[in-house]
Amino acid sequence: MTISARRANTTEPAASRRRAARPSSRAAEDAPASHALDPDAAGQDRPAQAALGRNSDFVQSLDRGLAVIRAFGPDQERLSLSEVARATGLTRAATRRFLLTLVQLGYVRSDGREFSLRPRVLELGYAYLSGLALPEIAAPHLEELVAKVRESSSISVLDGDHIVYVARVPTKRIMTVAISVGTRFPAYATSMGRVLLAAMSPENLELYLATANLDALTGRTVTDREALRAVIGDVARQGYALVDQELEEGLRAIAVPIHGKGGAVTAAINLSAHASRVTMMAMRTDLLPALQETAGRIEADLRSQGAG
Repeated sequence: MTISARRANTTEPAASRRRAARPSSRAAEDAPASHALDPDAAGQDRPAQAALGRNSDFVQSLDRGLAVIRAFGPDQERLSLSEVARATGLTRAATRRFLLTLVQLGYVRSDGREFSLRPRVLELGYAYLSGLALPEIAAPHLEELVAKVRESSSISVLDGDHIVYVARVPTKRIMTVAISVGTRFPAYATSMGRVLLAAMSPENLELYLATANLDALTGRTVTDREALRAVIGDVARQGYALVDQELEEGLRAIAVPIHGKGGAVTAAINLSAHASRVTMMAMRTDLLPALQETAGRIEADLRSQGAG
C-alpha cells in the first residue's frame, strides 16, 4: 500500500500532555478543526495564523478565552488563577475575567480558590466528532484488530503540526500518560504523524519542515530536518511508518494510511507495542500485515457508505 502524494498499551507513545497538548516549545498549533482531515490544508495553517494579527476579522478575545480552556488537561485538572495566567501568558486581571465568564457560562467551576472544567466543555468537541463518520465506521475493525494481535490501536488525523486521536481501542496500559479521543501529539515523532506528513503536497511538507519545532522528546527522536525529510520520503515510498521509541522510551508504533474519497489520505491507523516484548522485525512481519488488512477494510466501508 503506497501513500498518495496528495493528499499503558495505549496507541502512539506519549511524551506527556505538557509536550503534546499545551502551548510551549512543544505546543500544539491549534489549527481550525475544519482542516483536521486535510493534510494539505493543515500545512497551510501556519502562514494563515502568522497573519492573524493583521486580520481585522480575527477576534483576539475569543482566542484568549479558548486558550484559558486549553490550559486545563490531564495533569492540570485544577488550576489557580495564577497558574492559568502563567499557562496562557495573560495578565491576572484578564485571566480572572475570562475564568469568571466561563464560570457563568457553565464551562468552568470554581471553589473560590481553584478552577476546573465542567462537563459542558465536551459540547465544544462533540459537534465535530458527531459529524465525523470515520470513528463509528472504524470502531468494530479496531476492536477486531486489537483482539487478534493483543496490542493497542488508534486512528488519528492531522491538525496543524500535530495529530489528534479520533478513535482508539487499548489493551493494558503501558504508557506514562493515558490517551483518549482528542489527545494531541507532535506529528514528526509519531508513526501516524509521519504517515500523514508523507501524504502532504511537496509544498506543504517543505513549509512544515521549515517551521515546525522539532524537539528531542527522547534520545532517539529525529530532530534534524534533512534526516526527517528522508524518513518521510521513505514512509511515502513504503506505505507505512515505523517509529522506535521516539516519543516515549520503551514504545514502538507502526502506522499505515487510511484513504478516503478520491484516494486521498484522510487519516492514519496504528498499532503500538512495548519494545521489550516486540522486536522491530516483528512489528513489520507480525503486526504490519494485520494493520494493512484492517485499513483496507475500513476504506472499503468508507467507500460503501460514501464517507471519508
